Amino acid sequence: MAIVIGVVTHSMHGELFREAANTLGGVDLEWVSYDHEDEIRAKVAEFLSTTRLDGFLAGPVPYTASRELLPPGLPVGVIRSSALDLTLALYRAQERGWGRAPVSIDTFPAEAVEAVATALELDADAIDCLPYAPTQSVADIVEFHRSAYHRFGDRGYVISVRAAVREQLSGEIPIMSGMPVPATIRTELHELALRIESERASAQRFAAGVFLISRSQDEERARIGLMNLLLNTPEFAGAWIEDRGRRGVVVFAHKALFERITRNWVAVPALAEAAAALGAQVSAGFGVGASARGCVALAEQAAARAERESEPCGYLIEDSGVIIGPMGPVRAALSYSYREHGDDVEQLAKSVGLSAATVSRLAALEHELEGRAISPGELADHLGITDQSGRRLIRTLDAGGLVSVEGTAQHHPKGRPTRLYRLRISQALLRSSR
Repeated sequence: MAIVIGVVTHSMHGELFREAANTLGGVDLEWVSYDHEDEIRAKVAEFLSTTRLDGFLAGPVPYTASRELLPPGLPVGVIRSSALDLTLALYRAQERGWGRAPVSIDTFPAEAVEAVATALELDADAIDCLPYAPTQSVADIVEFHRSAYHRFGDRGYVISVRAAVREQLSGEIPIMSGMPVPATIRTELHELALRIESERASAQRFAAGVFLISRSQDEERARIGLMNLLLNTPEFAGAWIEDRGRRGVVVFAHKALFERITRNWVAVPALAEAAAALGAQVSAGFGVGASARGCVALAEQAAARAERESEPCGYLIEDSGVIIGPMGPVRAALSYSYREHGDDVEQLAKSVGLSAATVSRLAALEHELEGRAISPGELADHLGITDQSGRRLIRTLDAGGLVSVEGTAQHHPKGRPTRLYRLRISQALLRSSR
């Protein structure tokens, strides 16, 4: 499956980015173009609600404007102008007869400006530098350049990375673009694609989880209850689960599954569910290694370490030496994130002609998506069913009022637009419980 990377760029720089990307294969780029910086946040928010992404690429300004909107764990590349880009801008200015100094420069890192000035033997007093800062406004940068120009005796010129700054100063002060050259953008894009591939490969590594009854009046009964609890957890639908001794349960799966159920190694909601349903304290350990035996050994070490904590928690140990923990118990935000619920899920499932297990898995998926719309194909991927079954399920959900149409997305220029849907399971359950 091709990697999908979202690229945010000013409309003036679109061709530059496309030129940089024309040598990259196996990657589909989805574009967000803006004319004014105050448009970025809204455009990226709309884009993220309709597009499945494996990575996100932007310059410092669009990244700062949209970083709070990005899904946790999404690989991100931030393009920053380099010393090479500054050197080329200085030579272009010299070709125009402007000389290399005096000059005022924005957005470039101070160390890059200093390195170039030293290498080209430029007078440091004839260079003013304003490195990028998230709190800078366009007006602040424009005022900086005007002040520098007047300090230089109304001589010199400007090198600016910001399109809005160049627009405001055009015709007033000689100005040169400091945008990265295609080679700089291409390097960041390739690095991001390789990082995504690496994370995909890492997610497919074999892993194991060991859940231990740490405290219970009846360990055997608690262990059986724990086994049933995990078997009936939708998030563990793709895992192999079996007993591990008289008080433990072992789970085999890909690393990606454990990342999902621990919210990227932050918490282990199953521990809170076990305490509530079984009246037992459970500790969890996760291991990632080169073999099934190695994974289990690491998971048992992690579980033993978790048992030494005063509160229920989990630990991760990887064969690389990485240790993460303690991960505390967090109750699931949805009361229906497990297959065995109550009459509300059973009634809803019966009313739309689906099984309670399917409705439960959809409820868990809706919680995971956090309001993001998905296509029938993405729904099929999440549930582990065929695309045809995904389209059939969407039709059933639509007929039962459990999804709403949220527009379309076109991932390929020559392909047909794909309709997007937002799951409405939680709303339907709330209505049925009233």
